[in-house]
Amino acid sequence: MKEIKEKALKWCKSPFDKKTQNDVKALFNYPNELENAFYKNLEFGTGGMRGIMGVGTNRINKYTLGKATQGLSLYLKNKFPKNKIKVVIAYDCRHNNELYSTIVSNILLANGIEVYLFSSLRTTPELSFSVRFLKANCGIVLTASHNPPEYNGFKVYWKDGGQIVPPYDEELMEKINSINYNEILFKGKNDQLNIIDKEIDNAFIDTSIRLAVQDDHKSKNIKIVFTSLHGTSIMSIPQVLKKAGHKLVTIIDEQSKPDGSFPTVKSPNPEEPDALELAINRAKKENADIVIGTDPDSDRIGIAVKNKKEKFIILNGNQTMLIMAHFILSKRVEKGLLNSKDYIASTIVSSPVMKKVAKNFGIECLTTLTGFKWISKEIEVRKSQNFIFGGEESLGYLIGDEIRDKDAVTSALLICEIAAILKTKDRTLYDFMIECYKLYTPYKERLISYKIEGLSGENKIKKMMQSFRNHPPDKINKQSIISIYDYLNSTNTHIESKKVNKINLPKSDVIIYTLNDNSKIAIRPSGTEPKIKFYFSVNNKRFKNNCWQSTEKELDKRIDSIISDLNL
Repeated sequence: MKEIKEKALKWCKSPFDKKTQNDVKALFNYPNELENAFYKNLEFGTGGMRGIMGVGTNRINKYTLGKATQGLSLYLKNKFPKNKIKVVIAYDCRHNNELYSTIVSNILLANGIEVYLFSSLRTTPELSFSVRFLKANCGIVLTASHNPPEYNGFKVYWKDGGQIVPPYDEELMEKINSINYNEILFKGKNDQLNIIDKEIDNAFIDTSIRLAVQDDHKSKNIKIVFTSLHGTSIMSIPQVLKKAGHKLVTIIDEQSKPDGSFPTVKSPNPEEPDALELAINRAKKENADIVIGTDPDSDRIGIAVKNKKEKFIILNGNQTMLIMAHFILSKRVEKGLLNSKDYIASTIVSSPVMKKVAKNFGIECLTTLTGFKWISKEIEVRKSQNFIFGGEESLGYLIGDEIRDKDAVTSALLICEIAAILKTKDRTLYDFMIECYKLYTPYKERLISYKIEGLSGENKIKKMMQSFRNHPPDKINKQSIISIYDYLNSTNTHIESKKVNKINLPKSDVIIYTLNDNSKIAIRPSGTEPKIKFYFSVNNKRFKNNCWQSTEKELDKRIDSIISDLNL
């Protein structure tokens, strides 16, 4: 605690402004809050630098953003010494983001960097697109994605439009950590500030439509209910749907105004069933076909569709990913476009069914670490191949390689296009999902997570990971563990033979158990929140009684038993 107090005392004098100094002094009356605000520095995780807004080194504020931006400025000047450096900045609906975007812009400008700043809030996929469209060196988006209202964040994109990955993120953090707060150049000149909007918007919308429309069908006779959950997708999705010909779109007005407080939902995360409640209730009244809802920066999309009993069912990320992948690849076969250079991608915690999809079409399925930045990295590395589609269980999907981060805007149009085509054949997305599972065998996945905050929470999560890593259970749900993948140690250990193979992926704090009934359990700390996450995947060789509902119940019972055995 002494070290933390010494760290905090430095914030009680110059170069920190008087308000910051007073706010830090007030924290000395609340030791736990002081500890949480100063026990570490914010670092880049799976989704950039993210934290609670407030004073302290472990918080998002003028100075932590300033230090990150100053470090980024010097890093860019070192990487591109002979170039005129261009950086694009976007921000979402989070509190303080207009202020933060001005602070970040001014620091870049003070360092002689040309800035392209969106005139108002824009989606993360549009920022990713704009970096390549403007041939910029770098992009920044101020967002905390799906985190609660008190959070904000700083995501950095490289010149390829993807989030930074090693070695760039490690080099950048080293540069940021070398900066003293009194070295931040806060006052920039506006002679290199460019405000951008409609030109980029139109190019992005046209690109989304071209990527999503896989069939030249004319029928758009589906009723769509859309909610932006108070986020940025209101700037893009209605426009994309309208321009693509979808006119039967109902927007949830109560959630259409961008608002960082997210007043109508417990969480602005479409992974949470409650987030789509308003939209589903409206869809029931209007007899709609599909519900779509996005997170604040519009890189994740939640989808609800009708089942056989006309009840709305929220698809999980693996189910949506399966539907999209199979549909896109089927269309490529129809058009005679599929070839051996094509590949799809997913992540180590997502459903194994994606490998079966790829095998069915005779192409590769690349598996990366968690976080879409790893898929984006592979797109850039594998320029001799054709990236067709990528997805991850956390509701993120990408079609083609022109945008380099998960994209809820293009995904929204794609899923509506699929639903419209199916409706002309008296089929639904739910029917299509069942058809896919009949082809690939049935799978069911589930995610549970535990939020444990602060320094004590971080230590508890570390101990939990050590326990699962060093003391795995003998059996889970009466099934033996046949292999343990430890991505921190880069090892895949086969239990019976004791053979150890090397994992050729960057190190990451993830453990995966595979059981002898092909169940999979993945465990990892969140890279964006103080959480530990458990991912479960189970499957059968065939449908029970030739019925998806019976099969799903059986698979859910297996997941329940696994969770019970792990005492979660």
